[in-house]
Amino acid sequence: MRLYQPTRRDLIRLAALTPALALPRLARAELSPPMGGQAPGWFRFSLGELRITIVSDGNLLLPASVMAINAPEGELAAFLQAHKQSSETNYAHTNHVIIENGSETVLVDVGSGSRFQPSSGRLMGNLAKAGIDADAITHVALTHAHPDHVWGLRDDFDELVLPDASYFIGRAEYENWHAPGLVDRVDDTLQQFVVGAINSLEVAEPALTLVEDGHSVIDGVTMIDTAGHTKGHMGIMVESGGNKLLVLGDAAANAFVSFERPDWVQQIDEDPEAVVATRRRLFDWADAEGIALAGYHLPFPGVGHVMKIDDAYRFIPALWNWG
Repeated sequence: MRLYQPTRRDLIRLAALTPALALPRLARAELSPPMGGQAPGWFRFSLGELRITIVSDGNLLLPASVMAINAPEGELAAFLQAHKQSSETNYAHTNHVIIENGSETVLVDVGSGSRFQPSSGRLMGNLAKAGIDADAITHVALTHAHPDHVWGLRDDFDELVLPDASYFIGRAEYENWHAPGLVDRVDDTLQQFVVGAINSLEVAEPALTLVEDGHSVIDGVTMIDTAGHTKGHMGIMVESGGNKLLVLGDAAANAFVSFERPDWVQQIDEDPEAVVATRRRLFDWADAEGIALAGYHLPFPGVGHVMKIDDAYRFIPALWNWG
């Protein structure tokens, strides 16, 4: 399965398309970037006794066609257009979850850093804007080792960005990326993903723990098996005071496609059958128990609920509560 990785030329071409994609002929109401410096780089709420902050790492630009490679011809474009979305470009947000209990701070994933797309890599700056001291982060839970989730582990000098934190990743995920000869067996477009994953995880090795399903990072924060998108992908269950928040990582990649067409899979999904089974299991669980969701690529802040409708689902965004 070929994995799309945009070249610099692709990014320039996509950027050039942006004005055309906003033309009224597509019947989409699009907002400009925030004006006056009030960019929504963070969003905060409470979950029982825990303080949760969603912090943005920016966004990614990818061709929309890679979002559903098993969709019947023409159906993805029609679906996106019906939902007033671009049928050419997938503008994906990148939402990181920070969990604070007063003495410990857990960060889920570390973003792209400076080595991936230029529109990403804003996590550290937005942490500061949210009033979170990066040096106070005690634990980092990694959902998987794709570039936008782990390349931010190291700075431009290949030093660990958060040297005082403890790191956790699924054993199956770690072993998959470190499989002997993997870089020579994958498509050319995926080779830099393999090298980047290995190089990024290497800097965290002294503080890296390989975990299994059900591992407790801190009290109330548990890593769970959500394999499919990658072979060792893990989600995070956050619980406090009878309230639950399920951090999906990339188990759901789009607020419309992943929910309303749960059997469609991305080009980058490693195990399509497992992706669909995991997604349906998580959505059914969250719907039945009223568990809130936080999605990495859902529209910022990516927090809400899932509602089951017949054999599909709908994402219900959480409303901003002004207090």
